[in-house]
Amino acid sequence: MPLHSSQQKYGNLLASALIFPALIADVLWVARTLVSVGATMSVILDISYVYSIIIASVVAIVYTILGGFYSVAYTEVIQLILIFISLWLCVPFALTNPHSLDISLTAYNQIFQAPWVGTVEPHEAGKWFDNFMVLALGGLAYQALYQRILSASSYTQAQVICFASSAFCLVLGIPPILIGAVAASTDWNSTSYGLPTPYECGEASSIFPITLRYLTPTFVSFIGIGAVTAAVMSSMNSALLSSASMFSSNVYKNIIRKQASDREMQWVIRISVVVVGLTGTGLTFLDNSVLVFWLVGSDMSFTIMFPQLVCILFFKVSNGYGASLGFLVGITLRILSGEPLFGLPPVICYGCQLNDEGTLTQFFPFRTAIMITSLLSVLLFSWLAAFLFNQGLLSEKWDVFKVKPKENVYEDRKAGGNNTEAPVSVQLLESTV
Repeated sequence: MPLHSSQQKYGNLLASALIFPALIADVLWVARTLVSVGATMSVILDISYVYSIIIASVVAIVYTILGGFYSVAYTEVIQLILIFISLWLCVPFALTNPHSLDISLTAYNQIFQAPWVGTVEPHEAGKWFDNFMVLALGGLAYQALYQRILSASSYTQAQVICFASSAFCLVLGIPPILIGAVAASTDWNSTSYGLPTPYECGEASSIFPITLRYLTPTFVSFIGIGAVTAAVMSSMNSALLSSASMFSSNVYKNIIRKQASDREMQWVIRISVVVVGLTGTGLTFLDNSVLVFWLVGSDMSFTIMFPQLVCILFFKVSNGYGASLGFLVGITLRILSGEPLFGLPPVICYGCQLNDEGTLTQFFPFRTAIMITSLLSVLLFSWLAAFLFNQGLLSEKWDVFKVKPKENVYEDRKAGGNNTEAPVSVQLLESTV
């Protein structure tokens, strides 16, 4: 069915509106990667945290602008190899250092510090379940994931990439767990770090570089920097290119300047890379925890974008009205739920309680509740809009998303047994978007 200019306009505006949560998620991804490399450089190389962030940001932005897609496609394999070798090389030195006990002894027993295997209190079960759902499903709506899948040469290759990546992530997750366990099993008073412990000093977010610096030889510490840097470059390139391509194609080309030339689009992409990189750099000064940025970025993807993705893929009833209203419902509820990273207090409390620091914390799985509410809103408003227009309860002139199917004279003729070919003008019109 051909799209009228008004329908294209509103459709493009909706697509652009839905792009912004994805852009925010990419910006938070950039901030997370910068924090990880900034913390490592500042601890191991004894460089100021601010300078570390600035250096990493400049290198990543310039590297992405100069390399473009090739900086991801051709260097990612090398980066993954470096990450794999470097992380596993650090593990034996950390496990055998003389300042730490056997991690099996400190798993459930408090010796130097609290056991590194904790427990989930009954009142925290909802919060843990919520975080699990965010981490498990939040990444499914990331644009960078589908850039890789859609670039595969076949459907089978795309499946293999997904399953192989999940297995590879599990393998790469083992070294950080072991290094964290070693840090919790260490007598820090016997090291040059001294007391109080990193956890008591509020440096738990930097425990990986601290462990490398104080519990491994110097050359191993530098190898660890290589692992973190490789991971950061890989992740940051993907986030920068993903956000730049989304903005240039879905906002600038479709809304701002439809007649933009290829050269102009190249400059738009380069400027977008710089803007997203600088924005992510600015966010790193709000918090120095990698986990915080990871959770907030996945949170945005999970509560706002994941419901849209599910509805588009699995529910034919979904349309532009449901998508737009479901988006508004989801983002409104998420903002009203508060976010400590941005200083937003919760207006709607889902079982709020005071945590150990004296701040209100949502212990109910509110993110999952918002996701489900947003998904149901998309389906409900989609069905309601289609019902109102199809039953003639609303005028067809208000149907900007054209959810009401138009009668096709050519199809009616075929259904009646008339096999007369449709005019060329009709064929062209029906094949035009």
